[in-house]
This record gives sequence, C-alpha cells and structure tokens, in this order.
Amino acid sequence: MTWHFKGLLAGACALAILVSGGRVAPAQDMPPEILASQLRGQGYRCDAPVTAQRDAQLSKPEEAAWILKCANASYRMRLIPDMAARIEPLD
Repeated sequence: MTWHFKGLLAGACALAILVSGGRVAPAQDMPPEILASQLRGQGYRCDAPVTAQRDAQLSKPEEAAWILKCANASYRMRLIPDMAARIEPLD
C-alpha cells in the first residue's frame, strides 16, 4: 500500500468522524483496520490488526480513546478531530 493511499484512507476516516458531528462511533462500528491505518500513517508498526475496543473511561466527548491490539503490539489511541492521533504503545 502506498503512502498516498494510506493518507487518503486516514483522511476518509477523519472526514467520517467530522460528518458525524465529531461523535465517534461505538466500538462495534470502528474496524481495527481503520485504526491500524491511522497508526501506520503516523509511523507505528501494526502487522495485523486483531481487535479495537473503545476505552470508555478515558474517552471524552471530543476525544475518543481506543485500545488497538495488533499481532505484534498493542496501542492506546486517542482520536481528536482535526489533529493527529495521540498514540501510546502498551507493550
């Protein structure tokens, strides 16, 4: 996958969040592949996305927190509209 395509995919995800009024969809509506694309676009490695689970305790109205488990690592991601995701490796 080229960097150009990854950028377009990440942009499409951001657009979907903005169109929804800034509300991030529930965990069952956020495929791990979308979060993994954002993660890779910011320079992190995710060999195969396994699960994405929303972290309800850390989520805020304009800042959704997710735990993404990949085959090689796990990450906490905080998605903020119009900004890069805040990423914290957990392994």
